[in-house]
Amino acid sequence: MRIFHVGTDQFTELSELPDTLPTAGYLWIGSARREFEVGIPMLQGALQRWTGGQLVDLHVADLLNNQLPSHFDYTSWYDVMVFRRLAAGSGSSSLFLDEQQGTLATAKRALEAIDTSPVGFAIFDRVLISVHPTDCQVRDFFANRLSLASQGSDARAAGARMPASPADLMLRMVNHMVDSYLELRRLLTRQLGYLQQELFRPRSHFNDWQVLLDSRNALHALEDICEDQRSAISEWTDALDEWPDETEPAAQRERELLRVRSRDVLEHIERVLSHVRRLESSAESAVQMHFSAQSNRTNEIMRTLTVLTAVFMPLNLITGFFGMNFDFLPLVHSSTGIWVTTVLMAALAVTLVVYFRRKRYLERGR
Repeated sequence: MRIFHVGTDQFTELSELPDTLPTAGYLWIGSARREFEVGIPMLQGALQRWTGGQLVDLHVADLLNNQLPSHFDYTSWYDVMVFRRLAAGSGSSSLFLDEQQGTLATAKRALEAIDTSPVGFAIFDRVLISVHPTDCQVRDFFANRLSLASQGSDARAAGARMPASPADLMLRMVNHMVDSYLELRRLLTRQLGYLQQELFRPRSHFNDWQVLLDSRNALHALEDICEDQRSAISEWTDALDEWPDETEPAAQRERELLRVRSRDVLEHIERVLSHVRRLESSAESAVQMHFSAQSNRTNEIMRTLTVLTAVFMPLNLITGFFGMNFDFLPLVHSSTGIWVTTVLMAALAVTLVVYFRRKRYLERGR
């Protein structure tokens, strides 16, 4: 559990929970899920001293639930946001397909490596509690970035404005989690691209349909997660509009900034959802095009067999005619009969081939 004091131009990490809130700024308590579970009694006591209220038991259970979908809830003294991240899981970087070494099994493992663990937030007026998965880098990323910004040692971090409120910091972390989908987008696009290449490879016999089904199911799950994210942020935005109006200009500007950040997060989620749906549509189209190509290939084979049958059918008729067991048949007792018949059959075959070629029955489909 890490405790930070966030001020207007300062960012300090504290060694333990203070007895009282700082006179300026607010506290950010970032904890892994297990550490939060162990430290709940101490944290509840501190919240009682700081805010006069504690976390509701149901909300504590939500923050500890590793399977909870993204959602938003509120009380009269704090808000709760649970946001499921979309990120490449540990070890997934080694699963990027090489153009010469890609396999269907690798594609399946890459899709299964997507991490969708939830991150929970409890937003008080001057306290922010964030509960992260064990391997989540969001807390450490913002701790380092805000520390550099307060010291002015990094140009990009120094240019960033210090979060003015717990809600502002929460929105920044949520936006960072949404933007981290960029790495996952590259992974998904490459894996699905490899599956499509396998579907359209002319000489391959694609039979690992379970991998493709798992890929489509993964995309469906991602779409559901994105929709839950959008719903949670929309509910947060609606609750933000219902907050009491501020009279001070600085507070009004801060409220407007929160609305702008909320709309920005929602727009980013919409882009992620749109990309997931494009990938899903691309997978569906690839399957339909695969079956269309298979049908076209079957039609070409049947056309070739039909042409061959049409060419040899007259020849079979001729051989059947001269194979009848009669004494008096044309050319049977002639020494040139075999040659006349052979030339006739060859000429007939060549004529039929030329005719079918002019009709384009013997052309390969392109």
